[in-house]
Amino acid sequence: MKNTDENKLDNPVWHSLSESHSAFALDYDGTKFYNPDYCPFGGFIKPESTLKAAKQYASISDSFFIVGEKPEIADSLKIVKELICLQMVVSDKIQLTVDTEIARLTENHNAELLQLVNLVQPGYFKPKTPLLGNYYGIFKESQLVAVTGERMKMNDFTEVSAIITHPDHTGKGYAKQLITAVVNRILDENKTPFLHVVESNIGAISLYEKLGFRTRRKISFWNVSKKQ
Repeated sequence: MKNTDENKLDNPVWHSLSESHSAFALDYDGTKFYNPDYCPFGGFIKPESTLKAAKQYASISDSFFIVGEKPEIADSLKIVKELICLQMVVSDKIQLTVDTEIARLTENHNAELLQLVNLVQPGYFKPKTPLLGNYYGIFKESQLVAVTGERMKMNDFTEVSAIITHPDHTGKGYAKQLITAVVNRILDENKTPFLHVVESNIGAISLYEKLGFRTRRKISFWNVSKKQ
């Protein structure tokens, strides 16, 4: 893989919205945001554009994330927190036998999917997020207990996202099985899988490293909202 290609991962939202996900983009002349029904993320190439763009986007999204360098924001907004994440990539297929039945989720599963993700990781997953990529799940006694899917997409990269297991079903290896299935499928499409994990989530980072992911860099998710 060319280094120049991998450099797009330094600005994943911008490049996703410029490439595979351009249909979901709201373009504010140097800053791009996902339509908030799909994903509350923005990215920019012109720092001076974030001031106006964030203010405009705040009129349609109460809380959102700008990914990458620190944005400039208007006085009417505030940075609630900076989430420092590790951005990890994997280049080779995961050599793990998938022996759990994994279902590709459909529109009929959206309510259950939304409920499970927001139970464990509230704030990121929106009603139309499942339309950004493929989502897969494990069911036990007809209940969705673990999921993994695809979120940001570029021509050469696909983000593995929503790696979630219901608290009552952790420790059974479901995440490992789902990540294996999703990563290997992305590699079959000749794309490189990547993911973001908060740097303090040592357990998850350890699992991803065992599956072959390497840390490429740290990247910040700036949570912005209106001042009350």
